[in-house]
Amino acid sequence: MLLNGKRGVVFGVANKRSLAWAIARRASEHGASLALTYQGERIEENVRELAEGLNDPLILPCDVSKDQELDAAFAAIKDRFGGLDFLVHAVAFARKEELEGEYLNTSREGYRLAQEISSYSLCAMARLAAPLMEGHPSSILALTYLGGERVIPHYNVMGVAKAALDMSVRYLAADLGPRGIRVNAISAGPIKTLASAGIRGFSRILEHMREHAPLRRNVDQSEVADSALFLLSDLSRGVTGEILHVDSGYHIVGM
Repeated sequence: MLLNGKRGVVFGVANKRSLAWAIARRASEHGASLALTYQGERIEENVRELAEGLNDPLILPCDVSKDQELDAAFAAIKDRFGGLDFLVHAVAFARKEELEGEYLNTSREGYRLAQEISSYSLCAMARLAAPLMEGHPSSILALTYLGGERVIPHYNVMGVAKAALDMSVRYLAADLGPRGIRVNAISAGPIKTLASAGIRGFSRILEHMREHAPLRRNVDQSEVADSALFLLSDLSRGVTGEILHVDSGYHIVGM
């Protein structure tokens, strides 16, 4: 029970295949009390159905692009839990048309939207979470991808947003470390999720990784959740500012 007695919030649960849900479920199995957020009525239905298997979770609406909704979510978390021990940022978005063709043709609005939701929202969340985390060891965890380090076909503006997210993790780790708050990220290998469905040629990416990663296989949601459990728990109390690759070693291969 690595998270027994700990209180956490997970942003980004969408359905049973999402990495956010895999992490939330593992955290609950290890004793955490959880808040989960959703955006939109369709997602709310999914989240509430999934949450039936958890121990009295707090379910909250939150559009991370709106400060007032973030303020309301963290106020509700404070009212329920009094404080926070961990936060999971599993939120990303880019318009489908921005993932087609060349990055060169990215629109100004498409760029702004991808950065605001996929990267800046981590900073906004951390600022609101910090007062609830101070005074005890706490952890903030983001989900990123290799497309922020290398050019991945058709990842385009999302790769640029992930690069910004990676650096936000490091700057936030430096800012929040003196307060006892650790900030890390997991760079997961390609996994079939709702988000990955919008990337053209994704099946070829899966096949390529399976053929060339040192472990010669893809990874799944449970492996990401287990690594998240480590980074959220006191087992990683000396780790901050890290990007942990859970990708069968693919990131070390020069191809």
